[in-house]
Amino acid sequence: MPHISYDNKEIAFKLVYCGPGLSGKTTNLARLHTMLAEHVRSKMISLDTAEERTLFFDFCPIEIGTIEGYRVRFNMYTVPGQIYYEASRRLILDGADGVVFVADSQRDRIDDNIISFELMQENLRSYHIDVPDFPLVLQYNKRDCAEALPIGTLEAHLHLANIDVFEAVATEGVGVMETVRCVCRRMVNRFQID
Repeated sequence: MPHISYDNKEIAFKLVYCGPGLSGKTTNLARLHTMLAEHVRSKMISLDTAEERTLFFDFCPIEIGTIEGYRVRFNMYTVPGQIYYEASRRLILDGADGVVFVADSQRDRIDDNIISFELMQENLRSYHIDVPDFPLVLQYNKRDCAEALPIGTLEAHLHLANIDVFEAVATEGVGVMETVRCVCRRMVNRFQID
């Protein structure tokens, strides 16, 4: 459920980028940050420890406007991808209103993608989130790699039906904005229905 500030007349949604280590979550967020106009985004904050990094920034998109007179804001987070940071990933997913799962399109990363997705689902369920009805978008990143996984591979392995899927090359900004627009629209629509 998004945070509603009655004093500031603002609705803040939390969007989390998940996926295996080195799939392109950080690259997506960094590229998105540079693509947004300065007046609609905040400064990017990086929470670094010796072992992990989490990025955060928020933005207020002009094209969405307001909901019932409330300004809309999206707080964007990445999670550390490595399996041994499961506790951090779980904490960052707490209160998420939507997720972009960034899959690595390299064929030898299919098991990493599947394990990471299944752990993400477990974490969401632990917060009583019904995954099939949750704003979740799948992004196949690194589409410029040789012999990329065919679209539909992860959906078949994970038994995903009716999930929005995007192809991306985050290092070049390809597919980054389309992905975030879709998941943001789904979060707002779900909030308005509830």
